[in-house]
Amino acid sequence: QVQLVESGGGLVQAGGSLRLSCAASGRTFSGWNMGWFCQAPGKEREFVAAISWIGGSTGYADSVKGRFTISRDNAKNIGLQMNSLKPEDTAIYYCNTQGGRWEWGQGTQVTVSS
Repeated sequence: QVQLVESGGGLVQAGGSLRLSCAASGRTFSGWNMGWFCQAPGKEREFVAAISWIGGSTGYADSVKGRFTISRDNAKNIGLQMNSLKPEDTAIYYCNTQGGRWEWGQGTQVTVSS
């Protein structure tokens, strides 16, 4: 069974940066398009970024384009570089397949202060 573990979150001032990491145990990301998602208090989980297994094509939500970069470090780790953070980026961040097909992990909390 796949276990996803997100890390790298924290408290940062507006304009700062964080780098999130996602590791998988139980299997690799091989063959899967992977994504990052976030859930802010009182809101539904939403798409942030995705990276394809073949070719490494990336896609981003409009709200993070030009500020966030998704990467696939190897077959068991993906990253999310978050720059120019804004208070509205405050949320719990999760990784999963692009379609959210695996069991969700605990996520990592990102808090951006103004």
